[in-house]
Amino acid sequence: MEKQEQSVDSAHSRPQGVDDLTIEALGELSKALETVHRVRGHLYSAHQLIGGADLTLDRVIELLRQAGHDEVANRVEHELLGRNLLPGRWTFQIVEEFDDGYYAAFQEIERDAREKLAGGRRHIYEAEMKQRRRTHGMPGHEATPGA
Repeated sequence: MEKQEQSVDSAHSRPQGVDDLTIEALGELSKALETVHRVRGHLYSAHQLIGGADLTLDRVIELLRQAGHDEVANRVEHELLGRNLLPGRWTFQIVEEFDDGYYAAFQEIERDAREKLAGGRRHIYEAEMKQRRRTHGMPGHEATPGA
């Protein structure tokens, strides 16, 4: 296949001299980053779910007291309400540490690898795969939205 026909468009075509192994490695790095994006979403889901559960405890405490279960209500209030999820951390602190640490480092390293190895171009591996797998000329198999 001619170089210009390897990818769906010029923005996703491999730069001159970039070999298959490099494109595959960048594709795998991108795939790993996408997994880390999903992890980040799950952390935010946990953050919201834990926060909602903690706020629900206000009602639990109220109902337990109304039902005459002060001992149980006190235990929920003093041992569980507002408790750290991890030592010294509520979920917002965990999310912030993840965002500022691992997540930021991963994004920067992936971006740096693309810049150094592929002129900053993203998803070259996927664009070439799309070009190989689509049925040329068939509706729904266009290379780009404007094609």
